[in-house]
Amino acid sequence: MSDNVNCPGRPALVAVVAMAENGVIGRDGAMPWSVPSDLRRYRRLTMGKPMIMGRKTLESIGRVLDGRDTIVLTRSPAVPFEGAIVADSPETALALATERARTRGADEIVIAGGGEIYRAFMDRIDRLLVTRIAAAPEGDAVFPPIDPALWLPVLDEAAERGERDSAASRFQIFERRATSERT
Repeated sequence: MSDNVNCPGRPALVAVVAMAENGVIGRDGAMPWSVPSDLRRYRRLTMGKPMIMGRKTLESIGRVLDGRDTIVLTRSPAVPFEGAIVADSPETALALATERARTRGADEIVIAGGGEIYRAFMDRIDRLLVTRIAAAPEGDAVFPPIDPALWLPVLDEAAERGERDSAASRFQIFERRATSERT
């Protein structure tokens, strides 16, 4: 189905993240910037795909996103929003997302955050789709460091800044290096 590095036959795991220059991805349950142009890109990148996220991330969004399966990795058995699918472990979340991807015909599963969720899947993620926000705000959620020994940059381009964007940004794509390429 995909050419992912970690598990042939499974859809690729793709982290989609917006982060500041200092790695911050959130503060007090929200993003410490406003970049509507990136939210439009996020919609395009995630539409039609299953998404794995934490409860706090879903609560910060405030609803299940249309056109996507929302799998919430949480210790709580309660469904935070109607339509969300609860998973109690990364393995369960991945199994549910893989089944949803097959049902949808999607070749990717999106890892959508927050910080704890990115860390839980980092060793399994095949591709990083990163919006780098030109700011360095304080925050309480950070993205794990992108180790150049593990990640090959394949795209780095300035994003067009929308008139309502609070900061400039760059869009970057990293592919996981094959084991033989690692130093």
